[in-house]
Amino acid sequence: MRTRTLTLAAAAGAALLATAALPANASGTAVPRSTQEGSVSAADLLAKVTSCSQISNGKYRTDEETSATVPVCGKNGAVFWKADMDVDCDGQVTSKCNGDTDPWFQDDTAFHQSDGKPLRADSLPYVVVPSTSSIWKYTSYGIKGGGVVAVIYNGKVEYAVVGDTGPTEIIGEASYATAQALGIDPNPETGGADSGVTYILFKNSQVSPIQSHSAAVSLGDSLAKQFLQNN
Repeated sequence: MRTRTLTLAAAAGAALLATAALPANASGTAVPRSTQEGSVSAADLLAKVTSCSQISNGKYRTDEETSATVPVCGKNGAVFWKADMDVDCDGQVTSKCNGDTDPWFQDDTAFHQSDGKPLRADSLPYVVVPSTSSIWKYTSYGIKGGGVVAVIYNGKVEYAVVGDTGPTEIIGEASYATAQALGIDPNPETGGADSGVTYILFKNSQVSPIQSHSAAVSLGDSLAKQFLQNN
């Protein structure tokens, strides 16, 4: 597996300026099961995203050292991209996500729990979206913090929320819990997946509270069914 380069940390710093640092706190929540979620299959979702109607002004790199090859694509009711998965451990300090386990660790996330605390990467499936740039502005397409994402890998569907923002030119990142649920090595330094991950973000969706994974699964399954009907 490839790892994120140290230069990625510098790029991520600009995105973090937009969010105020909060104290890191740990709270106990259940780790999601590594099983198929919802009633919509990975194959059915993937059949709807075989072609790309590009909505981004340019393309993204999957890592600092790679060339820009990944566009953001538009569909009825959703946007999507196909990329790799870097593992994000940012948010609350836990035994699995901290400055010792992750060289790029930050104790905050762009979006927060209902109690104001950062999200918890090792128990909450969340996806990182690129920070606003001339390439693409996610908020202009109905994507917001707490929005539902169907993450597809190796025949599995995992529902996650939009939980953090990342570098302006790099795409393909999700939380420790997302990787673990999909059977991807969740180690933030050495894990992740080099390719084969599809991210479908449902427009104008909102999980409340953002930290409720069961709410994300329920809403995600409903939106996935609508997505199949409308595309």
